[in-house]
Amino acid sequence: MFSIKKIKTRISIPVAVVALVAISLLYSFCKRSEKDEVIMQMVVQLTEMQHFSPAAMDDDFSEKVYKAYLKALDPSKQFLTQEDIKQLDVYKLQIDDQIRNGSFQIYELANSLMAKRTNEVQGYYRETLAQPFDFTLKETVELDPDKLGWAANSAELKDRWIKSVKYNTLSRFAELQKSREKETDETKKKSDADLEADARQRILKLYNDNFNYNNQQNDEDRFSTYMNAITAAFDPHTQYQTPENKETFDIRLSGQFEGIGATLQTSEGYAKIVDIVPGSASWKQGELKVNDLITKVKQENEAEPVDIYGMRLNDAVKLIRGKKGTKVTLTVKRVDGSIHNITITRDVVIVEETYAKSAVLSDPTTKQNVGYIYLPSFYVDFKNTPTGRACSDDVAKEIVKLKKENISGIILDLRSNTGGSLTDAIKMGGLFISSGPIVQVKSNVGNPRVYSDTDPNIQYDGPLVILTDALSASASEILAAAMQDYKRAVIIGGPSTFGKGTVQVVAGLDDYIPRNLTQLKPLGSLVLTIQKYYRINGGSTQLKGVTSDIVLPDAYSVFDIGERFEDNCLPWTTVNPAKYQTWSKPVPVDKLKEKSVQRTSKNEG
Repeated sequence: MFSIKKIKTRISIPVAVVALVAISLLYSFCKRSEKDEVIMQMVVQLTEMQHFSPAAMDDDFSEKVYKAYLKALDPSKQFLTQEDIKQLDVYKLQIDDQIRNGSFQIYELANSLMAKRTNEVQGYYRETLAQPFDFTLKETVELDPDKLGWAANSAELKDRWIKSVKYNTLSRFAELQKSREKETDETKKKSDADLEADARQRILKLYNDNFNYNNQQNDEDRFSTYMNAITAAFDPHTQYQTPENKETFDIRLSGQFEGIGATLQTSEGYAKIVDIVPGSASWKQGELKVNDLITKVKQENEAEPVDIYGMRLNDAVKLIRGKKGTKVTLTVKRVDGSIHNITITRDVVIVEETYAKSAVLSDPTTKQNVGYIYLPSFYVDFKNTPTGRACSDDVAKEIVKLKKENISGIILDLRSNTGGSLTDAIKMGGLFISSGPIVQVKSNVGNPRVYSDTDPNIQYDGPLVILTDALSASASEILAAAMQDYKRAVIIGGPSTFGKGTVQVVAGLDDYIPRNLTQLKPLGSLVLTIQKYYRINGGSTQLKGVTSDIVLPDAYSVFDIGERFEDNCLPWTTVNPAKYQTWSKPVPVDKLKEKSVQRTSKNEG
């Protein structure tokens, strides 16, 4: 959950500026490394002052940062070797000292080692894919990084890559063989040798595209990785956001941005059109096509276009996006090789997948209609733009539409909904009950604050089912827990939800920087855990999540998904219950469980 307004009361400007006076005395002119130092000091000091449970900056803290940094740098253990780790181990317990001293020794060494190994690895896979494979040899490959140690040296690293590349090529080769079996025209069937060559070429392209994308990381991306290893030592949800990441976050939470409405991906150095958003500026203009390759971008007030071939994708996107009403001209290369200049007037792009949707499900046996509402996130427009939307308002509108269809119940689908706006979770709870508490929120000092629905009106008072899974988190858990405590709804899904019971706020670092350092802007933002939230019954969803009333195992049940599997997560605790009255017609959970068992026992699947 995020609340921009809360940060102003939680982190006061005078306190933040006083805490950063030392920084302003140290750094009075701008270079990249000095900007990094200022960001690091601001993030660490603000987190120490305002985090719900600040970590002590000691050797234990250093070790946590070190572990998180290695995991972020090389999660699959396909780049660094034991020789590299030995060099990095020197700084394992010194990171806290380096932070205090404004030093970046481990960061600089890690970047140097990763650059060296990345270059080596590219040679490994290209050399391997240049020759046919012998799939008759009996070989094994371990793909689970948790079961792998670091490769002893370059020779062992190369052997890992050869086997990994061979495995991926074999998988692709088997897929091509299956496709060949479906081909009815014998003249079009390729030999195994040809299919093996095709498989190697496709895997080569896949690896090249992936490495080209990774090689486009800039200093800001690499620094963000290091900073988030530091913040991970506090808890899994405290994070540093670059200005670019903050923009992406805002788009995801609001479901809209200004631009042309085309989805891009990197393809052999080009920015390739892979999708055009229906109703967007590109869609209305009509000339831009899927699979077009953008080669140049020209702004309406500039004489010459910018060549974007080989450019980092995010930098290309920045050139293409822009304010509503402005024009941009794209030079594109079509599949047939023809070149076209396409001028598009930018507009607000609505990402419809962000928003709530409803449908009517008809049961042919009972001849009853059931309303279904899918909510992908608890979205809200913090910027209050004219076209901005809030999920609580949208769900209320969907309920009105469904009630006109003479529905006998509503299913609210919160599966894979990772949360969003706390305020809207509270408002949404109020759609299904009369006034009363929805959630309790507690800082690290003082008593919990109860957040309630104060509107006595009930939007819908009929039967309610809430669907959840292991990815339902944060605001989803608040709503599901409240409806369960009121006995207002039956919760159906996997064994439990994600288990994120913490509250975050977003602090723009630009708001707290001393005046003599304003030339360093933009600095990005800090997503900071400042509170924990609790159910109205006094329990917490932290770690444990919301347990389903009726458990229907799903694909996530076999994976280690949830807060309890994260490093450095906050503990499960309780507070006193809030005062509330359960629903006048409580859900008959026991009877529903019995019927569910009877039904599923007859399911032969």
